[in-house]
Amino acid sequence: MLLDTKHRVLKTTVLSVGILDASVVHPREVFREAAGGGAAAIVLFHNHPSGDPTPSGEDAALTARLVEAGRVMGIDVVDHLVLADARYCSFKEMGRL
Repeated sequence: MLLDTKHRVLKTTVLSVGILDASVVHPREVFREAAGGGAAAIVLFHNHPSGDPTPSGEDAALTARLVEAGRVMGIDVVDHLVLADARYCSFKEMGRL
């Protein structure tokens, strides 16, 4: 989700569609979309088809990588949400952002 300077939604977009247990996401695609869309900040979302929204080690590593890329680009990563069924985990709420 692309956000303006007041964190209002500018646009939502799908960047990657994965398979059952994996998806490829690269900072270059995330921030190409964000920069091209004039975003000041972004919120990341992805789902866990298993129904368990607990972030994996790979989720944590990707989040750290995207936060660092955002710092370089001047685009804040406000949160990364993992969605599963009717539950979610928020990296921000867990104090991991």
